[in-house]
Amino acid sequence: MKLNAAQLARQLANELAPVYVVSGDEPLLTGELADLIRQACRAAGCEEREVYHVERGFDWSQLYDASHSLSLFSSKRLIELRIPGGKPGDDGAKALLAWLDDLPEDITLLVSLPKLDGSTQRSKWAKALVDHTHTRFVQVWPIEPAQLPNWMRDRLAAAGIQAHPDALELLSTRVEGNLLAAAQEVEKLKLFCQGQVLDVETVGQVVADSARYDVFGLADAMLQGQPQHALRMLNGLRGEGVEAPVILWSLSRELRALSSMADDLARGLPIDRIFAAQRPPVWDKRKPLIAQALKRHPQQAWPQWLRIAQHVDEQIKGQQPGSVWDGLTRIVAEVSGARLML
Repeated sequence: MKLNAAQLARQLANELAPVYVVSGDEPLLTGELADLIRQACRAAGCEEREVYHVERGFDWSQLYDASHSLSLFSSKRLIELRIPGGKPGDDGAKALLAWLDDLPEDITLLVSLPKLDGSTQRSKWAKALVDHTHTRFVQVWPIEPAQLPNWMRDRLAAAGIQAHPDALELLSTRVEGNLLAAAQEVEKLKLFCQGQVLDVETVGQVVADSARYDVFGLADAMLQGQPQHALRMLNGLRGEGVEAPVILWSLSRELRALSSMADDLARGLPIDRIFAAQRPPVWDKRKPLIAQALKRHPQQAWPQWLRIAQHVDEQIKGQQPGSVWDGLTRIVAEVSGARLML
């Protein structure tokens, strides 16, 4: 049975299920949900906890032995199974299915997984974890940039802090993509905002710039037509030590795909057919993003940016003079919709 975070809290307050699965790539959110499950287990009398980390060569017979052994200290136990790779292999799949087919009494199983890819979601063991009557499967989704101010507002409110909208905006900008840093900053702000409304000045003085970005997020920001945001992400990646060839690879990949799709559009092909023909096909979530980018720029713009990307590649290889980062900045700014004074 699938649950969201709010439903999980209500379910834990009513009863303890035999199996819980928490899946997602955001450490803060998945960790907090796992803590809720642990607290509920302790409240239900689980005084013993065993943790198994599934790595290469993991002996899955340990899980069977744990389910059939008697506890020396408590009648109820919590067994945690952490699968950081997201794929237990054939032996692990059999062990998980065997557990579900013969649920041990007085044992709660907590399985921690990263976000599962499409092929894994279709596997027999994953479907069993999602659909089994006695399992509670919680998928943890990342907090999107547009959702972050509200998430921060709720987080601050839970800590007893009211925040001015401008302070929320600045705070969200400084911790974007890094929820662990966001949680730490909230704890820090509790020392400075007792009985006061959090303002921009306090955020500026107290909160470090802890934004964390990735090259795929940069490509999305660029295609969304957000020049300031995209350029800030580019500078953030550079500051974090991400190499220029990695960023160029991501941007060039998008530009090649967009250039090809722009040509197909000019030939009169339907946009849905163009999306489906891509390899891999365009995800539903990205279709509006790419459609807007194609509409924003003329067909001939995409090969021009590809030529700039080629020039940057030659600069990286030492075949051309000039700044690699200037070229990357020009691509990001112009595809985002801004014009640079050159």
